[in-house]
Amino acid sequence: MNGWGSSKVRNGLAAIVAAMVLFGCVSLPSDFKQPQVTVRSVALRVVNGLSLDFDIVLNVTNPNRKALSARGLTYTVRLLGRQVIEGVTNDIPTIAAYGEAEVNLSATADLVTGLGLLNDLLTRPSEPLDYEFNAEIDLGALYPTVKVQRSGIIALGE
Repeated sequence: MNGWGSSKVRNGLAAIVAAMVLFGCVSLPSDFKQPQVTVRSVALRVVNGLSLDFDIVLNVTNPNRKALSARGLTYTVRLLGRQVIEGVTNDIPTIAAYGEAEVNLSATADLVTGLGLLNDLLTRPSEPLDYEFNAEIDLGALYPTVKVQRSGIIALGE
């Protein structure tokens, strides 16, 4: 007997692999359209003079004929070029077919990075803050991961 065993075993393995490939191709939605994600707002809150908390609101639009149930979302936030927040959530509403939903994220800055950022904010309290938001939304095995990269300005001193 050679390293692959009998021809029945080889044929059986080939059939299983072929079935898996066929099933994979059949089950992928061919008309899937990438959901659109916009950053609706990023708000900074200073808590007790030390902790920097952020409220981030995303708007997700589903251009597909089937509802999307996200498994989770990972995200990072950079302020003034510093990565301040890294987080995850699995608290994402189902996005109806041809609908939209708001995703609310609450995050607290890393203490060491937050203190450095807080120092920068105190030295120039009314200057706008540049932000960069990156996220990946996991829609499950049958759909591609949705990647989001947005940047903007948080107005301070208003």
